[in-house]
Amino acid sequence: MRCRAVFATFAALGIGFTSGGTSAQAAETGKIVKSGNVSLFVETRGAGGARPLIMVNGGPGFDHLYVHCSSAWDTLAKHRRVIFYDQRGTGRSTAYKAGMSCTLADQIADLEAVRASLGSPKIDLLGHSWGGYLVMAYAARHPEAIAHLMIIDSAAPKWGDTEFIFKYIFPDALERQEAFQFAEALGDTEAARQDVHEYLQLLFYDPAHRDEFMSHADGYHYYPAVNQALNGDLARYDLGPELKKYRFPTLVATGRYDINVAPSTAWKIHNLIPGSKFVVFEKSGHLPYFEEPEKFVAAIEDFLAH
Repeated sequence: MRCRAVFATFAALGIGFTSGGTSAQAAETGKIVKSGNVSLFVETRGAGGARPLIMVNGGPGFDHLYVHCSSAWDTLAKHRRVIFYDQRGTGRSTAYKAGMSCTLADQIADLEAVRASLGSPKIDLLGHSWGGYLVMAYAARHPEAIAHLMIIDSAAPKWGDTEFIFKYIFPDALERQEAFQFAEALGDTEAARQDVHEYLQLLFYDPAHRDEFMSHADGYHYYPAVNQALNGDLARYDLGPELKKYRFPTLVATGRYDINVAPSTAWKIHNLIPGSKFVVFEKSGHLPYFEEPEKFVAAIEDFLAH
């Protein structure tokens, strides 16, 4: 969800923050899938359909619980299995420890382990934010596994080219965040918590949706050490040449008012992928599945039908 490397200054622990629905968390059930020496927590909703849809959440360093802010997934799960998982080092998966490998290659291998556990040779794959980058990388390495690919408000194919526009829209908020950085660098977890809270409020088109998201019970967590490890690795790659090789149906979508990843980033991704479909959610920021769930579901269902 948040791609900025500034999170690398946080202490190596999970930071909880107020932003999600406890009812979704309480209803959650899942299983453990092994990927090498790492255990991954995998949640399944729904039971029908020929192919599962795997949803890969953003970060790096968030567990998957924040995506349960939306009803869209349960609607999609009426016709198929919808799969979520906690990426290594987050949530109920193996905790990050000093020296633990956490690279793009590891993340691709983990996603492949999740796919293999489902018993389906092909999957429909959807990634949001950092998850969009991960699904692009996975699809480049495992094109045979992709039936449909959905890239939602994704980071750029070259990680450092991701276009953040916070400074143009929210200069006051960024100044408040900068005030936390010294304390964060010294390991002040409360300052880190306040910074995350400040950041989350910048993701929305509609203030009412922002307030709804921010007022829910404590339940989602951010693991800055995972963010730090991946930011150090992702700078090595450029997925642009790989996207040109895609030969499976691909949807690229963005919220019109995404401040976290400017829609120009999505447009560039779309133009790199032959035959891709481009969709804009006109009343959304970074989380269109939360701000426009009905339109989001309709767009996904229409895309999967072809």
